[in-house]
Amino acid sequence: MYPSAALSKRAKTVVIATAAIAGLALAPTGAAFAAPAGNGCDNRTNNTIQKLTECVSADGAMEHLEALQAIADANGGNRAAGLPGYEASVDYVVDKLEAAGWNVSIDEFPYTFVGPSELEQITPIAATYETGPFTGSGAGNLTADVWAVDLQLGLGNTSSSGCEPTDFDGIPAGSIALIQRGSCSFAQKAVNAEAAGAGGVVIFNQGNEDNDARMGLIVGTLGGPDVVGIPVVGASYEQGVALSQDGSTARVFVPAPEQRAQKNIIAEKPGRNADNVVMAGAHLDSVQAGPGINDNGSGSAALLEIAEQMSKVKPENTVRLAWWGAEESGLIGSEEYVAGLSQAEKDRIALYLNFDMIASPNYIFMVYDGDESGFEAPVTVPEGSVQIEDLFESYFTSVGEPYDDAEFSGRSDYEAFIFNGIPAGGLFTGAEVVKTPAQQVIWGGVAGESYDQCYHQACDDIDNVNLEALDVNADAIALAVLAYSYSTESVNGVVGRSIPGGLTLPAPAGPQGTVGSDGGHEHSSGD
Repeated sequence: MYPSAALSKRAKTVVIATAAIAGLALAPTGAAFAAPAGNGCDNRTNNTIQKLTECVSADGAMEHLEALQAIADANGGNRAAGLPGYEASVDYVVDKLEAAGWNVSIDEFPYTFVGPSELEQITPIAATYETGPFTGSGAGNLTADVWAVDLQLGLGNTSSSGCEPTDFDGIPAGSIALIQRGSCSFAQKAVNAEAAGAGGVVIFNQGNEDNDARMGLIVGTLGGPDVVGIPVVGASYEQGVALSQDGSTARVFVPAPEQRAQKNIIAEKPGRNADNVVMAGAHLDSVQAGPGINDNGSGSAALLEIAEQMSKVKPENTVRLAWWGAEESGLIGSEEYVAGLSQAEKDRIALYLNFDMIASPNYIFMVYDGDESGFEAPVTVPEGSVQIEDLFESYFTSVGEPYDDAEFSGRSDYEAFIFNGIPAGGLFTGAEVVKTPAQQVIWGGVAGESYDQCYHQACDDIDNVNLEALDVNADAIALAVLAYSYSTESVNGVVGRSIPGGLTLPAPAGPQGTVGSDGGHEHSSGD
């Protein structure tokens, strides 16, 4: 884990003061604004919060989501990095941005592509299973006996399969190690298996709880490239049970990696202050298993809708929007982008806002927990991040929407920015974690089901988004991007100018305190 350094906690202010937001003056809040009739949004400058939020809509974002779905349908069912669906997604976003008058550039970066993997059971039953390679897996095509590693099957199990080298005592050299999720990291399990002489690994879900998060297909990360030299693939709990039968033989296949350069999209609207850059981003790629419409078509589409509606705005600060590539392969696009910046260029970035999964079908509203009121962050939280959290929380309060904390973990494209001391924040509506009864009372939906039951699956399609969540979050993003385009004084001390029409927001109502230690997202590198 990354080292953590807690920020000092501070009491919430009675209001977000004019000085804190630097020039954001009084304006009505808490009411939804109707969009102007006809084509008014196309013909005006949306340079106030009221004008912009009138025009930014879930319907506008859905048009982009439908286009991304059509791209996936035409390209093997996905938009994954290294595959044609991602290239088509890039072309679509670039065309829309250029039509809206943004300065668009392509930031190309090296990428190691690993193609679709395979998992096939040969005996005592014949079956082909949906699977995927763990990040950091070796390549290989292996047919061998399956060796069950210290399994505990059934609900309520406390599996520690593969966590100790002694779990592999007696494994025949070259066997396929069948390992159950639980108790330690995927990397520890795979490294132990390779050291014991296994020729390949299948890691299947734990099955300790009756929900998709613990029953469905699990494909995670070993924590970096080339962690082991043997193929490691994932499986669901049901598949693992089938593979655990006596006399089981199987085939695992992870193809050899290829070098396929990938692309980030960078769109910029120059401001009067070129040395104070407001950045916002969302990853554009999907996993290979599906079209990635909530993860992360939702963030990408909302950001594109906002870019179109801000086309005529003349900001004080330079606004830079990013659509990242290869996030699903380990945050590669954003990391390569930040690594390629000089220190002077990094210093120009006032803040970074991240939007990854903002329309989960069984959503709760969450804000990255910059003040660590709910979670001690496993990373160092840059100064200024608390103020970004406050702005989003005050927005939710102003529109009467309850919200909760999402762990400030660096588990998305803001990681590279915070590691370089750049203040960050963002929104999240949940992944594979199960909604609790208390959360159902607050946000509706279905208790006992994941926030997104189609997370990283083929069913993450156009029917896998919640329009209410998309609409509320799109307005929150629009407010933040526009407000910071005029002034970032509350975040980094750089004085801007007053936003036309002004803005005042109430004090944050406070998080609901319903999110457990996972912060709304399972820790895919471990138990």
